[in-house]
Amino acid sequence: MRLVLACVLAAACAAVAYASCDKELLNELSVYINGNNIVFPCASTEKIYKKSGLYVPKNMIATRVQISGSDVFVATPRFREGVPFTLSHLNLKDKACAPTLSPWPCWSLQEEGNCDALQNVVDLFIDVNDILWVLDVGITNTLDNPTRRCAPKVVGFNIKTGKLVKSIDLSGLVCSSSRLQYLVVDYTPDGKCYLYVSDAATRAILVYDIQANRGFRVVLPKAVLLGGANRDVLYLALIRRPDNNNLIIFSYLSSCRLFAIKSCNLRRGSANGVVVDVGPKNGKIVILGTDGASNLFFREKGGSDIYMWNAETCFKPDNFQLVQHGNDCRLATQVVPGYKRLMWVIESNFNDYIQNQVGCLGAQVVLHPLVKSCED
Repeated sequence: MRLVLACVLAAACAAVAYASCDKELLNELSVYINGNNIVFPCASTEKIYKKSGLYVPKNMIATRVQISGSDVFVATPRFREGVPFTLSHLNLKDKACAPTLSPWPCWSLQEEGNCDALQNVVDLFIDVNDILWVLDVGITNTLDNPTRRCAPKVVGFNIKTGKLVKSIDLSGLVCSSSRLQYLVVDYTPDGKCYLYVSDAATRAILVYDIQANRGFRVVLPKAVLLGGANRDVLYLALIRRPDNNNLIIFSYLSSCRLFAIKSCNLRRGSANGVVVDVGPKNGKIVILGTDGASNLFFREKGGSDIYMWNAETCFKPDNFQLVQHGNDCRLATQVVPGYKRLMWVIESNFNDYIQNQVGCLGAQVVLHPLVKSCED
C-alpha cells in the first residue's frame, strides 16, 4: 500500500496532508512522457523533420512542468539537436499512459533561429493570475555544441487562451558568461508582478518589475560561495507567507549552506546585509520546488528519496520529512502542486540522458503524484 501526499491550498497558505490511495489510482494518474509521442501538423511535416534531423525522438526530455487543472505545460529544453519544440502541453485526463505532447501554444512559436519564437525553454512558472511565464535562454544544443540563437527572454502567456501577454528581453541584464537557470514569479501586496531569474555564472539574481518595464541585477554576497562552492547550479524557490513577507530561497548545488532573502529586500536592488544564512546542508542537495506556501521539497544529489522541509522551522535533519522513497532508475527534477490537489513529481533518467546513454527509445520520464511508501 502507498500513501499519496496531498496538498490542500488555502487562500493564505497551503496545508500539506496525507491521503490513502490504492495502486490502481496511482497507476491511473501516472503518465509517461516520451519524445516518440508528439503531435505534428501532418504526416508529411513529420517526415520532413525526421529526414532533416529537426526531429530526433531520443534527444527530447521533459525536465520541468507547471500544472493548472488537468493541463500540464512541459519544458523540453533543446539540450541537443532534433528537438522540434521546447514548450508543449498534455492533459492528465488523457487516458493513455503515454499521452501525446503538443507544441504550445502553437508550432509557429517553436521555430529555432526565429527570435520571435521560443529557442530553449529551461523553466516555467504559473502565477496567481494564470499567466505562464517561460524562461528562454536563447542558446540551443547546449550539451553538444552550444549555439546562441537569440537574446535570453522571459515570455508570458495566458494559459486559458494561449495568447502572448508579455515578452521581456533580458539581454540588457546579462553578460556573455551568464547562465540563466531558474525562474520564480511573485506579487507584491498591492498587486505588482516581479520576476526573479537566477544567473549562476555571475552570482546574481535578475529582478524585473513587470508594471514598470524595468529590471536590474542583484549580485549576491561572496559568502554564498563559502566552503569551496562552484558556480554550478543556482536554485531558486519561492516561499509564500500569510503575512506577505515572502522569501526567495537560494543555494548553489555545491554550496554547503542554504540561504534566503525576503522578496521585498530583493526588489530594493541590493542583497547587502539582508541575506539570511538558513543553515548548513548535509551534502549537496537538489531543490525541487515548493507546495505554493511554506514547504520546500528537495533530494540529495544522486539520491532519489524526496524530502520536505517547512521553512517556518529550523533547517536541520530533525525537521526533514521523507515524502517519497525514490526509484533506482529515475531522479526527480521538480515537484509542483497540481491536479486533484496533489503534489506531483517529474522524474527521469536524466543522468543517462546527459551522458547520451538513453538508447533509441529515449529518456524515461514519468509524471505522477508524490507518494510515500508506508513499509517503513
